[in-house]
Amino acid sequence: MALYPESLQNLIEQFQKLPTIGRKSAERLAMAIVESDYKAVDDFSKSLTEVKDRIHTCKICGNLTEDEVCDICKDITRNEEYLCIVEDVRNLIAIEKSHAYRGKYHVLGGLISPSDGLGPDQLNIDKLLERIEKENIEEVILAISSTIEGETTVLFLTNLLSKRNIKITKLAQGIPVGSNLEYFDQLTLERALEDRREIID
Repeated sequence: MALYPESLQNLIEQFQKLPTIGRKSAERLAMAIVESDYKAVDDFSKSLTEVKDRIHTCKICGNLTEDEVCDICKDITRNEEYLCIVEDVRNLIAIEKSHAYRGKYHVLGGLISPSDGLGPDQLNIDKLLERIEKENIEEVILAISSTIEGETTVLFLTNLLSKRNIKITKLAQGIPVGSNLEYFDQLTLERALEDRREIID
């Protein structure tokens, strides 16, 4: 005999597909939906559809936005001399929460990982080079996690950018090797940004 009715089991399985959601959490979420009134469930359903319909990447930096250009790229108070390169939007948000950085961003959309079939061509690198040519960028900050894939990406970008007339820095040590930026507290990220070091002189 099935433990749950088919429709409820299907909902549990859908929740389990989300990151960090295990079986018990999926069951709790599914039961919360069952116990909610119809309007709450309808609002939840509409918000899911709306976010898929309206959210896309900024044509300049790769951040998430509902417009062609994200709010950070539109912000004229941002220091345009600094460009912080991050793996994904989650890491951009983590840095923004630290309130330690007021420059612009560039989202790579992943890291170089040959084992996963991800090379430089799959990342948002061509747009990065265009921005460096056209914008008034003096320093590129490589705010990339200290994983094997992250260090591979940092090395590739350093070699790629080393012949251009820009300063290249990376976050200060204190971010443990193998760790992802999005899991660090604001103070750790703030200090890592403030104490960033130049990769090449």
